[in-house]
Amino acid sequence: MQQFVVPQFIDVEDKIFGPITTRQFLILLVAGLITFLVYRFADFTSLILTLVLLDGGALIVAFVKINGQTFHYFLLNVLQTTRKPRLRIWSKSMSNEELNYLRNEKPAEVVEKMERKTAGAGHIRDLSLVVNTGGFYRIEDDNF
Repeated sequence: MQQFVVPQFIDVEDKIFGPITTRQFLILLVAGLITFLVYRFADFTSLILTLVLLDGGALIVAFVKINGQTFHYFLLNVLQTTRKPRLRIWSKSMSNEELNYLRNEKPAEVVEKMERKTAGAGHIRDLSLVVNTGGFYRIEDDNF
């Protein structure tokens, strides 16, 4: 039987500079470039605002993990939950008369119960041969 190597630790990101991953480096690089452009072409107030908001947000997105998930996945989950909540609330739209009518209505059709077949030792043996041979063994081909 041919053996295959099963990859492990597939959820661990590659590190490029010490403990910093590629994703974290790119997030910090983009935030740093935007901050540099604001420093060069805007006034000091805009620079301080950019440092606090943009770079603070970049640090949070790059390094914070919530329940083992990166922060941007957490934000996506929050947005999906607010757009489509999973809580289902039943709102009663039928009157009591309608519910009583449905409650008193007779069932349309009675389903006939089928008898349960018992599996003998030979049948179980045949099934195990089908499973063990990966479907190559056919019960019809049995000439015992």
